[in-house]
Amino acid sequence: MQPNPRMAIWPVMTLACAAAILSAFFIGQYTMTWHDFGQSFRHYWLDGGDAAATAVDRVLWQVRLPRIVAGIMVGACLSGAGAAYQGMFRNPLVSADILGISAGSGLGAMLAIFLGLPLLMIQLAAFAGGLVVVVMVITVARMAQHHSPILSLVLTGIAVSSLFGAGIALARVLADPYRDLPSMTFWLMGSLNAVNMEDMRAVLPVMLAGMLPLVLLRWRMNVLSLDDEEAQALGVNVRNTRLLFIAGATLMTASAVAITGIISWIGLVIPHVARLLVGPDFRVLLPASLMIGGAFLVLADTVARSAFAIEIPLGIITAAIGAPFFLSLLIRTGDRR
Repeated sequence: MQPNPRMAIWPVMTLACAAAILSAFFIGQYTMTWHDFGQSFRHYWLDGGDAAATAVDRVLWQVRLPRIVAGIMVGACLSGAGAAYQGMFRNPLVSADILGISAGSGLGAMLAIFLGLPLLMIQLAAFAGGLVVVVMVITVARMAQHHSPILSLVLTGIAVSSLFGAGIALARVLADPYRDLPSMTFWLMGSLNAVNMEDMRAVLPVMLAGMLPLVLLRWRMNVLSLDDEEAQALGVNVRNTRLLFIAGATLMTASAVAITGIISWIGLVIPHVARLLVGPDFRVLLPASLMIGGAFLVLADTVARSAFAIEIPLGIITAAIGAPFFLSLLIRTGDRR
């Protein structure tokens, strides 16, 4: 039996992702050395230095660590959800952005923020908004049976995204221009700037609740990529399994949007990167998407907070990287045909 040459990429990919994550501790406006890192780790974690934290301690463990943890989880959620949506809808162009789920979750979260609700209610509002969009997109796409399924899905997602985008614009118009509008605008472009460990402890169970069924049952995504009749013949309950995966992916997207705002392109581009590296088998594609997505967002956040004198929103970084890559991918695909 010949070894799979794609498996050789895993050690390299793992080391690259680990290096990207580790470098985030050292790069920034406040530069660190390995000596600073070692001393601070011993003082803060081993000697109980939380009560007398130094400036290095605060930068490393109260500012950068929460951002790194959030970047890993949010990037993994967005990319994993994108891979799941592409598999469930049998459409490589599908993502939470294209389907309008990010806009729906964003509108729900923004309304909750506008009303001054706590984080749990923001998460629930974001999930409700994303779920409403999923139902709308599937319903309208099924009604438009005279078009191709892929075209109907994409066009419906664009229309629904525009509709919810109008709601977001209205919320910005009605917001207080001095108290709410600046934070809303920054939040709409995505940022890890305001994330702390308390936020992550609150949202982490929700993220894992959405991620766990996708990871444990990822082999069924291969079956669902077949026709429904073939999948049923293999013993898979197509309707229930697809609903479970869509609910999990929506929960992941909504929980990510609730704490960081709308970060575009990750859910669309990262699954394609993973597919190029490890192939289309969801048993390896989904873990690769989770890993690459987490490392990519941490790296993008490192650039966002250190490349310029002021921090720029993450959405600008991800769009600047994701859009050209996706265009090149489309050109390469067209050349092969």
